[in-house]
Parts: sequence; structure tokens; C-alpha cells
Amino acid sequence: MIDREKKSKSGCLWVMGVFVILIGVLALIGVVSVLVLKSTFSSSISISSSGKVGVDEFPVMKEVWASGHGDTKVVVIPITGMIMLQNDNSGLFPSETAAQRALRSIRRATHDKDVRAIILQINSGGGGITASDIIYKALLDFKASSPDRKVVSIFGDVSASGAYYIAVASDYIIAHPTTITGSIGVLIQAMNIHELSTKIGIKDVTIKSGKNKDMLNPMGEINEEQRLIVQKLIDSMYARFVKLVAEGRNLPIADVKKLADGRIYSADEALELKLIDQIGYWDAAALKTAQLLDVDEVKVYRYEQDFTFSSLFKAMQGWNPIQGMVREATQPKLLYQWSL
Repeated sequence: MIDREKKSKSGCLWVMGVFVILIGVLALIGVVSVLVLKSTFSSSISISSSGKVGVDEFPVMKEVWASGHGDTKVVVIPITGMIMLQNDNSGLFPSETAAQRALRSIRRATHDKDVRAIILQINSGGGGITASDIIYKALLDFKASSPDRKVVSIFGDVSASGAYYIAVASDYIIAHPTTITGSIGVLIQAMNIHELSTKIGIKDVTIKSGKNKDMLNPMGEINEEQRLIVQKLIDSMYARFVKLVAEGRNLPIADVKKLADGRIYSADEALELKLIDQIGYWDAAALKTAQLLDVDEVKVYRYEQDFTFSSLFKAMQGWNPIQGMVREATQPKLLYQWSL
């Protein structure tokens, strides 16, 4: 009987102990969250208090000294993976993509008068047409904000299609000896399951306002008229890509068209075709940036985003992984992308 009472009391103590620890952890999370939010809010106020620049133009990001010395401030910004400006739904919760972080970083650098140059570290096979174009334009805005600002790109394993589109906004392009680049072109991808749906007895019911309203419907067939409509759109996007490469690389449009059939190039081939300026490594990029700025050395910084609990809670809202995967698989995509 006594043993039972001891066990009962011991069990109660364990429950109370776990409860107290849980309350303590929740309280600590709350305190940290309040402090972080307060810090973020204070930073936001200090940046935008002048009323000249909003937090979307000058995002609140932590600045970290990465390498180099001297008084000339340069920011290194990575562009990696699929270039898309909508949230990444591939993980447990939707998260900001590398392209979104890159765009925010470029905008922050643009409104920091002390930043003299951006070094882009690119390792991407491309992605969305509009996403690539928005980042390209942001780089032009950075250079236009001050006459002596420069952009240098250094390529990693791959810098193709939309990633190369972004790079042509640079004043100088360096590729690693093993870089794959090029793939200048446009494609549209859509999944079609018409034959499969017919075999298993699934019928598409689409009520539409016009005969072309459901073009590229995964359960329908595309006719020749619709194929021509899509091809015209692709040709227009392709013409813009070729024009920007010609302008950015100071090449005749006719020469760019000859090499812009979607093929990829080695670093040596890209150098010969004048798609890049140099083959080298990070130290070459830092040195060239200093030369373009007419200084002996540059001090390189990078941006980091501070974690906040509000950002985690925001990411959890509307999380639906199955719906996201289905949408990704069936939605047509117009891309500047190197696709295997």
C-alpha cells in the first residue's frame, strides 16, 4: 500500500515537473519572440523613419563581414537553384527561395550608399522568365543609382538560361574552369494526361468563355492553332533574351542568334564566343571588382536574414503539401531554364 502511494506521488511529481518545464520553455520562447520582434521592428523604424525608403526597398537584413579589407564596401549575393519568386513548397513549411533572398539583397544594397559593387555568385540552371527579368532589372537599378557602381558575376557549376540572363546585367563575367553555361532559349513545359485519363475513364469537364481559354489543359489535346499561339509567345520571349545578351555582351544580334539555339557551352567555349570575360576563381572576382572600382582592395560583406517566430508562424499558414505538389506537376511553366 505504501509502495503504491510512493509511486503515485512520484508519478504526480514527474507530471508536475514536466508541466513546469513546459511552461518555462513556452515562456522563454515568448520572451525571445518578443525581443526578436522588437529588435526587427526597431530596425524597420530606423531604416524607414526618414520616409524616403520603405522596408520592401531596404529590407531588414543582418550585414556580415565575409572577406577582404579596406574601405571599399562590396556585397556578395548568391543566386542558386531554381529561379522562382514564389515561396518554395518542397519542405515541411513554405519558405523563401534563394531568388527571393537575392532580390531583397540587391534592393538593400541599392539603397545603401556605401555599397560600391555587387559580386553575384551564380550556380543555377535558370527558372522563371519573369523572375529572371525582375532580378536582371534590379541589377540595372543598382548600377543606375550611382554612376560608379559595378556588378561582377562569378559562375559555379552551372549558369545557364535564366541564370545567364541575369548575368548579362554584369560589367564583367568570370566562369570557373568547369562551369557549364549558355542554354540561351525559352521553353514551356506542361504535363498531358489525356490518353491516360481516357483509358481509366476520367472525363474532363471544362466550361470556358473561348476555345483557347484552356490551352495546355493536362486532360485535353492541343491543336495546331493553339500550338502556333504558344510558339509566337515563346518566340517573343526568345527575341528579348537574344537582345539583352547582345546589349550586355556588346555583340551583334546576328552573332548571338547563331549560338543561342539552347545548347550549353564549356567555360573555354564561352570565353571564345565572348559569353564570358575570364576563366578563374573567387580571388579573380574580388581582384577584378577592385580594378573596376579603381581601388587596391575591397571589403566584402554578405547579408543574412534574422530568424523571427512570426516568420515561422506565417510560413505555417496555408500549408498544404499535396495541393502544392499537384499544382507544381500540372501547371504550365514558361521558363528560361536549362532542362535535361
